[in-house]
Amino acid sequence: MAVGVMDIEEGAASLPGKTTFQVVMCSIIAAVGGLMFGYDIGISGGVTSMDTFLLDFFPHVYEKKHRVHENNYCKFDDQLLQLFTSSLYLAGIFASFTASFLCRRFGRKPIIMSASIFFLLGAILNYFARDLGMLIGGRILLGFGIGFGNQTVPLFISEIAPPRIRGGLNIAFQLLITIGILAASFVNYLTSTMKNGWRYSLGGAAVPALILLIGSFFIHETPASLIERGKDEEGKKVLRKIRGIDNIELEFNEIKRATEISNKVKSPFKELFTKRENRPPLVCGTLLQFFQQFTGINVVMFYAPVLFQTMGSGNNASLVSTVVTNGVNALATVFAVIMVDRLGRKFFLVEGATQMMATQLTIGALLLKYLHLVGPITSHAVPLIVLILICIYVSGFAWSWGPLGWLIPSEIYQLEVRTTGYFCAVAMNMVCTFVIGQFFLSALCRFRSGLFFFFAVMNVIMGLFAIFFLPETRGVPIEDMAEQRWKKHWHWKKYFKQN
Repeated sequence: MAVGVMDIEEGAASLPGKTTFQVVMCSIIAAVGGLMFGYDIGISGGVTSMDTFLLDFFPHVYEKKHRVHENNYCKFDDQLLQLFTSSLYLAGIFASFTASFLCRRFGRKPIIMSASIFFLLGAILNYFARDLGMLIGGRILLGFGIGFGNQTVPLFISEIAPPRIRGGLNIAFQLLITIGILAASFVNYLTSTMKNGWRYSLGGAAVPALILLIGSFFIHETPASLIERGKDEEGKKVLRKIRGIDNIELEFNEIKRATEISNKVKSPFKELFTKRENRPPLVCGTLLQFFQQFTGINVVMFYAPVLFQTMGSGNNASLVSTVVTNGVNALATVFAVIMVDRLGRKFFLVEGATQMMATQLTIGALLLKYLHLVGPITSHAVPLIVLILICIYVSGFAWSWGPLGWLIPSEIYQLEVRTTGYFCAVAMNMVCTFVIGQFFLSALCRFRSGLFFFFAVMNVIMGLFAIFFLPETRGVPIEDMAEQRWKKHWHWKKYFKQN
């Protein structure tokens, strides 16, 4: 359902305030949580393709990788190897659940700080890992850092940002995810030929963790969190700082009204699942994260080096291809930062789904024709064409379902169920990422190129979902989302009492 420009402008203009240095600084510092997440996503695929890493922890996979007549699609099919990647996300589910409660009780800022500490400890343990137990233990600590960060950072930015630039600032989280992925691919390329280079790759995760830890001392708590916990005067003080004006009464009263409703809720999860008015954002926020993962993006982000090696590229060539892909990812996300508050959320979601569907179909067709069970692809042009297609695919994700999968769930819930509702979205992300990380290489072994056709179909479904079931949220104050959007949507309005 289209939303008029006039409606959007009125929603954005209803609350006075400037775009202040304080808001931008706090948003960028908090978004470093995305840098941690991106670094981990990017580092794991490169590390699992390194021979030195496989020799130290998975020698049987190393032997299988170098067998001349090994099935191309099954070279890396090993559950323990996949557990190295996916174990982080199991820990992340539990961590985001815990963070949803802690955020409400203690505020957003200390949870962001805790995320950096967990991630730092996980990086240190991975660097010194001597056996698989230490390796997985480090991944679990990293998972706690990711769970705390992903649960809290987008909420923090949505609550602190003015409505008119909320999308751009929140996508800074996704932008730093892409920068983290790109940095990880560079690190993997540099360390791939070093003795025990995998240690430097995994230990490098300590750098973004330290940046976030130091930066978290300089950010403000969000006004919504302060007022929700009864600190009205402190909330007003922060509002004046981040808005750059003295007249903050209108926004304060909006937050105060929402917190009064919020504080009456004793069981946020019960409220979320039993109150009909919460059904639309719960369904949409959770499905957005489900669809984000089933675009097939983590097939590329986790296993791009493995995928290129499967097509016959050498280790260095596969890592260079990954650097190129991740560079496109970062640049396309910059485009989203600039344009998302101009063109709106729905435009990017539909366009991105169409672009990804087309490229997945083409990649699947090329692999079906040229990549046989044994032996490399004989045509030198095909790996290059696949690289170009993956870059087109990644750009489509980077300006659509990547950033908007985090942005939209952070801005659609009412305050009383915001942290619990957003937990459901984050938990769905972690569950789906675990499934992809744990079973993709096994699925590739069994379904081969057909897997890309599956993801193409998923992109068709999610594009239709965006067209028919998602309201446009651009420029609307988050406390007014129900009144201005859900109650006016052709389908979701039936969940609200009609006046």
